[in-house]
Amino acid sequence: MANDLTGKKVAFLGAGKMGGIILQALLNNGLLSAKSTCATVAHEERAKALSAKLNVKVGTNNVKAAQGADIIVIGVKPQVVEDVIREISEHITPKQMIVSVAASVPTAMIEKNLPPNVPVIRAMPNTPCLLGVGMTAVCKGKHANAEHVALTCHMFDVVGRTVVVDEKHMDAVTALSASGPAYIYIILESLAEAGVKVGLPRDIATLLAAQTTLGAAKVVLETGDHPALLKDAVTTPAGCTIDAIMELEEGKLRVTLIKAVVKAAQRAKELAYG
Repeated sequence: MANDLTGKKVAFLGAGKMGGIILQALLNNGLLSAKSTCATVAHEERAKALSAKLNVKVGTNNVKAAQGADIIVIGVKPQVVEDVIREISEHITPKQMIVSVAASVPTAMIEKNLPPNVPVIRAMPNTPCLLGVGMTAVCKGKHANAEHVALTCHMFDVVGRTVVVDEKHMDAVTALSASGPAYIYIILESLAEAGVKVGLPRDIATLLAAQTTLGAAKVVLETGDHPALLKDAVTTPAGCTIDAIMELEEGKLRVTLIKAVVKAAQRAKELAYG
């Protein structure tokens, strides 16, 4: 399996929220050909609307979509993944590859419902993939090899950054980077509200908060410096920033964020194993 998608037939089973984001991004970036790509959704009306929007074949029959596909992306809700895998199982061969983007669903659960030796990859992207600034963690199942991992990373590199992890870390990934945008939006909203409180127009306050967050994140990514060092560089002696940091520490922002990620990771594990 070459490390590119040229000529590959790709089927998205479940082009809903996350599956739809990844499908649209890959099409927009030219990584997938509309002619060799298909998708499924639950309802016929939604299928017609999505087909017209993306110019790909969209239906409601998972078996028909999976037959003959080189790569099958499972984008349905976690609670119905097992049903979908069982539905298509007898039509799947080891020459195909399954890529699941369903949160909390282990590769072992997918593999046990498939014929022997079918390669399964688990990927955990986040919603900023829509704009090409996503973060995706990838891990492999028992029958997948380095080539399958490389091909999956190639897919998701187009919509942001990728990292390969052991599957034991995927619940933590879900809690940090998959759920993470929600935490950042709350922080952004709070910063913008603070700007309004001190007299800024709301649109300007929101712009200042969002661009500042983007800039700070980019500095971390580009320099590789520890966030604590970068924080210290902003914090001048007896200045404004140290007073603000004291308020953040007194309000336990740091520990609250840590506890939020821990709680989300625990919930991800509960969803995976009941």
